[in-house]
Amino acid sequence: MSLALTTDKDTGVAVVTLDRPDRLNAIDLEMRDELVAAWRELRFDDTVRAIVLTGAGERAFCTGLDRDAVVAQPNSPYMTDDPLLRVGPKANDLWKPVVAAVRGMACGGAFYLLGEADFVVADPTAAFFDPHTTYGMVSAYESMLMALRMPYGEAARMALMGSAERMSARRAHEVGLVSELTETGGALAAAVDRAAVIAGYPAEGVQGTVRALWAAREAALDRAFAQAPHLIALGNLPGERQAELFAARRPEFRTR
Repeated sequence: MSLALTTDKDTGVAVVTLDRPDRLNAIDLEMRDELVAAWRELRFDDTVRAIVLTGAGERAFCTGLDRDAVVAQPNSPYMTDDPLLRVGPKANDLWKPVVAAVRGMACGGAFYLLGEADFVVADPTAAFFDPHTTYGMVSAYESMLMALRMPYGEAARMALMGSAERMSARRAHEVGLVSELTETGGALAAAVDRAAVIAGYPAEGVQGTVRALWAAREAALDRAFAQAPHLIALGNLPGERQAELFAARRPEFRTR
């Protein structure tokens, strides 16, 4: 198992933990399937009224799709399968509040998850970046989600600067991506505490509010997501060239 799910029946809070710290909690296809199963399980568990999503270890919340994952694709330019498109709670019709607790790196495909969390709590070690352009890939779904979480210029800068720049937890808090900044190591406890408060309210009103908030974003995302497969097909370099760029990557970056 690459995912841990614990529930507290007294508080009504479940904690979903990405549990591949040796791989910086990168999502392979097994973890992807476990996440989908977990969101669907939580839909039916009425004792769970709020959820915290976090990553194991100190180095990363999640670093996106595992580079070693083999994603089979139809031999057609009209049919492309994005392995992470259905990885988030909203994509699985889960309308219970989800609070993300971020420690360490959150990058690339991690934004599928952060984009569908209701709010984000982070500690000072959190750092956010999107390396797609560095490696010859279009940042489509990730950027579309982030453009609705922070000012356009900040989302654009993150997507276009690639791996050369990381957004610090402080800056993420300033621009609204992070709603609360805790002391080092305190993000998970703070997120659980906030989730417990929400879980103490009548579930129907809370879930209706989650659905209403998402509805305000949904129309824009639906129209944007309809363009994403074509943009990716047109803009992505061939896989072997992406791999060359990834292998030649330089570790230097600035944090702002």
